[in-house]
Amino acid sequence: MANTKSITDTDERKKVKRAARKAAPAKAARTTPRGSNKKKPKAMTRGTSKR
Repeated sequence: MANTKSITDTDERKKVKRAARKAAPAKAARTTPRGSNKKKPKAMTRGTSKR
């Protein structure tokens, strides 16, 4: 991403950022599914109430 701190005009900054985003190489496809690091809920024990 281009450094746009020095640009004070909002529209001009947007243009520069958008151009930089377009010029950047495409991101690689995910190797692991999203949310795979999330904590998984443990299976409920049979016969006990939830609350």
